[in-house]
Amino acid sequence: MEAKNGYLGAPNQTIDAENGITYAYRRIGPQGGRPLVLLVHFRGNLDNWDPQLIDALAEQRDVITFDNVGVGATTGSTPSTIEQMAEDAIRFVEALGLDEIDLLGFSIGSFVAQEIALARAALVRKLVLASTAPQGAPGMHGWAPDIIGALGKPTTSPEEYVYGFFTDSAASKAAGHGVLGRIYQGRTEDRDAPTSWRTRNAQYDAVLKWGTPNFGLLQRLAAVEQPTFVANGDDDRMILPWYSHLIASLIPDAFVKLYPDSAHGFLFQHAQEFAADVHKFLDA
Repeated sequence: MEAKNGYLGAPNQTIDAENGITYAYRRIGPQGGRPLVLLVHFRGNLDNWDPQLIDALAEQRDVITFDNVGVGATTGSTPSTIEQMAEDAIRFVEALGLDEIDLLGFSIGSFVAQEIALARAALVRKLVLASTAPQGAPGMHGWAPDIIGALGKPTTSPEEYVYGFFTDSAASKAAGHGVLGRIYQGRTEDRDAPTSWRTRNAQYDAVLKWGTPNFGLLQRLAAVEQPTFVANGDDDRMILPWYSHLIASLIPDAFVKLYPDSAHGFLFQHAQEFAADVHKFLDA
C-alpha cells in the first residue's frame, strides 16, 4: 500500500509524563522552531482534526496534536473540569521538553487553552481561540438541545455531524461532507482509539461547569497577556459568534475574525484561509 504523506501518514507516538500518564500524539512539519500545539474539540481525538488544515499549518511550522488524559489512546481517566484538563496538557508539553509554544484551541480545547494561558503564562507566546467562549458567560450552560442531541449520543451520524459543525447552505453542507471524507476515510490504518462514553460525560460535565453563569469570572481574562486571535464561523449554533466578540473585548490584546457561511467547523471549511491567517498572526 502506498505510504501517505502529511497528517494522514503521521505516525502515532507516545510519551510518558511525570504525572504517570502516557500521552498519545502526532507531530509533523519542520522542527527547530517554536511548536504550535493543538487542543481538539468535544469528544475529539487525533483523527478528528481535518488533515487538510493540519497539513496547511505544518507547511510552515512544527505542529503537535495530542490526546489529553483519558482521551483516545492516552491513559488515565478524563477529568471533569477544564482546570484539570489544562494542568494535564501542561504536563504533556513539559514531557516533550518544550519551554515555549504557540497554542491553538478549538471548542472545548479553546476553554483549556484559556486556562493554560492563565495558569502558565510563560509557556504560551501567542494564543489562537477557535469557536470559543469565556468562562461564566451567560447562555453557555451546556450546548443547545439540538446540538447535544446530535453530537452527544453514543453514535453521531454524518448528517448530525454536518448539522452541528456546518450551516444549512448547500455550500457549507458540501464542505462538511468533504471534511467527513478526509477525517473518516483518509486514514484507514493506525487510527487513534475512539473516545469513550466516560470521556463524553466527563467533558460535558466540564462544559456545564465552565458555562455556569458567573460574571465575576469574566474578569479573569484581563490577565491574559498573550496576543490572541479569536475566530469562528458567522453562523455557529453550538457556540454563538457573539461570544467571540465578548472574549476579544475581555482579553487586552485580542482581535476577532468571523468566516462567512460557516459554523462551528469553520476552520475545516475554510482550512486554507484560516491556516494563512494563523501563520500571519503567529509570524507578526
